[in-house]
Amino acid sequence: MLPYQNRGKKERKWLRTRYTRADRAREGQPHTHKAAAAAAAAPPMAAITAPPPPPPASTSCRLPRRGGPLTRIAAASSSPSSRFRPSSTRRPSSSTSFSAAGSSGGGGEILHVSPPSPPANPPGAPVYVTLPADAVGPGGRVARRRAMGASLAALAAAGVAGVAFELWWGVVERQGPGEYDWAGYLDLAAMARRHGLRVRAILAFHQCGAGPHDPLWIPLPKWVLEEMDKVPDLSYTNRYQQRNKEYISLGCDSLPVLKGRSPMQAYSDFMRSFRNTFEDYLGAIVTEVQVGMGPGGELRYPSCPTEKLNQPGSTSKLGEFQCYDKFMQASLSAHAQILGIQEWGSGGSIGIDGSQHNLEESSFFRADGGYWDTPYGHFFLEWYSGMLVLHGERLCMIADTIFSGTGVTISGKVAGMHWHYYTCAHPSELTAGYYNTLLRDGYLPIAQMFAKYKAALCCGCFDLRDAEKTNPESSPEGTLRQLIGAAKMCNLPLNGENSVTRLDDASLNQVIRSSRLYSGRSSGTSFSFNYVRMNKSLFEFHNWSRFTKFVRQMSDARTFLARLDVRRGQQYLSSMSVVWVVSRACAYT
Repeated sequence: MLPYQNRGKKERKWLRTRYTRADRAREGQPHTHKAAAAAAAAPPMAAITAPPPPPPASTSCRLPRRGGPLTRIAAASSSPSSRFRPSSTRRPSSSTSFSAAGSSGGGGEILHVSPPSPPANPPGAPVYVTLPADAVGPGGRVARRRAMGASLAALAAAGVAGVAFELWWGVVERQGPGEYDWAGYLDLAAMARRHGLRVRAILAFHQCGAGPHDPLWIPLPKWVLEEMDKVPDLSYTNRYQQRNKEYISLGCDSLPVLKGRSPMQAYSDFMRSFRNTFEDYLGAIVTEVQVGMGPGGELRYPSCPTEKLNQPGSTSKLGEFQCYDKFMQASLSAHAQILGIQEWGSGGSIGIDGSQHNLEESSFFRADGGYWDTPYGHFFLEWYSGMLVLHGERLCMIADTIFSGTGVTISGKVAGMHWHYYTCAHPSELTAGYYNTLLRDGYLPIAQMFAKYKAALCCGCFDLRDAEKTNPESSPEGTLRQLIGAAKMCNLPLNGENSVTRLDDASLNQVIRSSRLYSGRSSGTSFSFNYVRMNKSLFEFHNWSRFTKFVRQMSDARTFLARLDVRRGQQYLSSMSVVWVVSRACAYT
């Protein structure tokens, strides 16, 4: 056959006409002027539309099964929350046909087979990152704004699902009762939205740091501290009359001790103001609200000061019962009177003596003949732990009422007090308010209370291994297994956290192993992990490489691609290039 250029003029014209008609016939277009005019006069055929084009390389697409239901999908722009796409993209093959169905309606609609519904609990777990505690400074404004923007861009590029940050009571309501300043936190949420990151808001009703000498010192509001100075019993108190001002004593939850309001009313007003201020963010950007329930934001008593929990040598302490302020003493006395045993309702717990490090020297905690396993011990520990559960239930009830219908999940955090898990009495758990011993499950009542209000459970210890503990009585893995077991029994969504900020391979691999204890559930409950917390070392090259690998592994080995908004459109940036931007911004120096 002769090449096209060497053929005669008439033959080349005939070939062009032939190919043009064939192409138009395949596309359903008229190939004559008369046919075109007739087609223009005919009514539009909205029911017959072209099949959807193949997806671009950066968008995931799972081909539907043949014979699936037909749906009508209207064209819409992508939302910021849909910027992360796994790289396992399938392109439709030439043998795949998309079905089209007709119905009356306007043009511009694309009709094709709908994809299969996602599984109830997809594999993998989204990763969140907690921002620095002083992301919003004491003055209520975003600190190191330029560095924060670069850091959020880097997290988005790594495939992180979102960020978590505390909204400190001492910052928001610092000026006076009922005077709220949310400007800095609104700005931070807007920055997260620009980078396609979801937000977990932690309503922090506790202090941050060990004292004014601490660079991350954020106390309770000044007007609250003034009331605590006037009435010292508003603070948690131990048998030595040592006061703890990390959090207001739960013994006065319902008493008007804060300038005419009770602590519960103050917490309620704070939540309601947050809901009204962040109304446009709730459900879409702010997807979860974690309610602070005690020291460190955890549902517990301050049996050991928070700043000492991670210090070597101090975590082996048994802890102190925090029931010696007048409000807790009044509650204990009333509880004993109701049961008709008034002699057990005065003076606090019996048998608390001896060393704070050796439980066998304590009459209450020793294994053989300790008060913890006597009728008095059962009475006291049921009251002490019951007061803590009641405090958590009051907060869950308030949060459930305020955030109902907003599309956000409420959650609370339980501490991992693992230092005496391999003993009979579990003293560090008992003094923290968890009635968990060799003979009793102390975490199931807390999980049942959370389930009553459909709240998620947050807990730490995901990075800790029994093998690295020098104390043979400690078992972070055993504590975590019991917490996860309680969450499973109550079908609670679970948020895991690391207890120590580190990025070594052993710790990250332990997080992955611990996460598998809960992930893969078939009941529809969800699991996610929250890395605590972002700092300058996270963006160092070797740490960043480990972290991005960790995010992929937690997400079931799927590679995330993040689209970052720039002024001249949207483009893809590699994680390493964003880390360079962070380093140029001198993040958190």
